[in-house]
Amino acid sequence: MITGGIAAYKVPLLVRGLVRDGYQVRVAMTPAAATFVTAATLSTLTKAEVVTDAHEFDHPEHVVHVELARWADMMLVVPATANSLAKFANGLADNVVTSTWLAFDGPKLVMPAMNDKMWANAATQSNVRRLKDMGVRVLPPAEGFLAEGYSAVGRMPDLDVIQLFVETYQAKQPLVGKRVLVSAGGTQERIDPVRYIGNDSSGKMGTAVANAAAAAGAEVTLVATKMLPVLPGVEAVYVTSAAELHDAMLANFDAADLVVMAAAVADFRPVDVSGTKIKKQSADDGLHLDLVQNPDILAAMGAQKSHQYLVGFAAETNDLVANAQAKLEHKGADMIVANPVGYGQGFNADTDTVTILRRGQDPLALDEAAKRDVAATIVGLAEAEM
Repeated sequence: MITGGIAAYKVPLLVRGLVRDGYQVRVAMTPAAATFVTAATLSTLTKAEVVTDAHEFDHPEHVVHVELARWADMMLVVPATANSLAKFANGLADNVVTSTWLAFDGPKLVMPAMNDKMWANAATQSNVRRLKDMGVRVLPPAEGFLAEGYSAVGRMPDLDVIQLFVETYQAKQPLVGKRVLVSAGGTQERIDPVRYIGNDSSGKMGTAVANAAAAAGAEVTLVATKMLPVLPGVEAVYVTSAAELHDAMLANFDAADLVVMAAAVADFRPVDVSGTKIKKQSADDGLHLDLVQNPDILAAMGAQKSHQYLVGFAAETNDLVANAQAKLEHKGADMIVANPVGYGQGFNADTDTVTILRRGQDPLALDEAAKRDVAATIVGLAEAEM
């Protein structure tokens, strides 16, 4: 559903992304939306006729807004103007979009976008609260450059965040009122200003866990070494080294109910870090580094946990279950997610194949799946045992 805001010009790219990811998409738009984006563009992308007021009665064999409401599994309103939010909140049905809204009884997701003063207006905020009370999920506007020529809160969220909002939707939110702490990405241990010791971790799995927890209603803190799209319910804290990750995780540990240590932490760091780039002295010279162990963050949290449910990861190249079982026993974790890594698997991929180990239970081997689906499974299993 598209309403008449300037951000409507971005919607074709969102539609294209959803179609590319396998969604069947149909579009309805208000007359005002048609001033910003054409029905021809959207029908070409969706391979389906766009529903508009002008053509609402082209098919007398059915009532078009009722037929569309019956067809859909989920309704998105993007962008949602202040005017449309007011209509949705008060049950008006004066165009094909608002009529379809009333006829649809499934999940409704709205993405407000408007001038910052309009968004902050008490009437708009009252309408948003009312919609939330009705079970509507609202992705709040972002801060950014507005059509008026200045930066403020009101800008439509980035398209990858909107798509993430759709992909991670959960009908139930069992983690409402819970605090979740997640780590993600591979640490970098400096050798000199231009070199470091690191690994191939992309941060995708940890970020997926953070987003899955936020979609389940939790208040989430993500301590990460990579900047990837996150839902608004995720507060991201960016770090680089194992020492920084250690300090950030321990600083947030006491307040957390669920802790997921998905980061790939470098086991060692150089004893001395050069302040300048280390130069070759001759063609035959090698480089010798003295390394010291980094702190074991998972073990430290396992030793001091009280009420927390603690999840660790075991990235292994061999003896997957045996190594993960040993980690479960020695680190004080409640769950270990074991995943094979190496050339072409695990790190940097969009899918993962994991085995989940929990105390007193047989290992649970999951088929290869998208990391967002694996993350949702991990969060769901943890929530059930908390």
